[in-house]
Amino acid sequence: MNFSSERVELKREVDAIQIPSGDTIMLPAGLPVMITQNLGGTYTVATDSGLARITAKDADALGVDEDGETKSEKIEVADGDLEGAVWVQLKNVYDPEIPVNIVDLGLVYDCHLNEEDEGTVVSIKMTLTAPGCGMGPTIAADAQSRIMTIDSIKEAHVELVWDPPWTQDMISEEGKMKLGLI
Repeated sequence: MNFSSERVELKREVDAIQIPSGDTIMLPAGLPVMITQNLGGTYTVATDSGLARITAKDADALGVDEDGETKSEKIEVADGDLEGAVWVQLKNVYDPEIPVNIVDLGLVYDCHLNEEDEGTVVSIKMTLTAPGCGMGPTIAADAQSRIMTIDSIKEAHVELVWDPPWTQDMISEEGKMKLGLI
């Protein structure tokens, strides 16, 4: 669904995360917003005060009917490829300002799975395109939430790291095509 020019009024007040600060804000009912991105189960909206991120659970405030996506349902792993399932879930996490997932942006540096008696513990090291971005904890929490939807995952830890520094060279070919860089 392409929302790039759709302007709507909020049907009710809604909690949002201000971009790029990462601060929680309340957007009032009746506020006109433009939906600029709908990826990974979140909506990026433009207001007269800047950008904000609204979660799919609050899509009704935008007058949008969600198609039943629920992150709480456990995903079963096909062919025992648990690490592959983790990467698939990470490809559903987006920076709210960039229409490319965190894997294709080259933000995920390490994915380690450790088998334990009660289940698997996943450790992710990732970075951001800019060290000062306040959205880091939100994006990391999205990644953790997505990983925890996988059956047999006991815990998921997502650590933000800054070494090596991210560069555009880390973007996959697919990501570069989506961004018009090639």
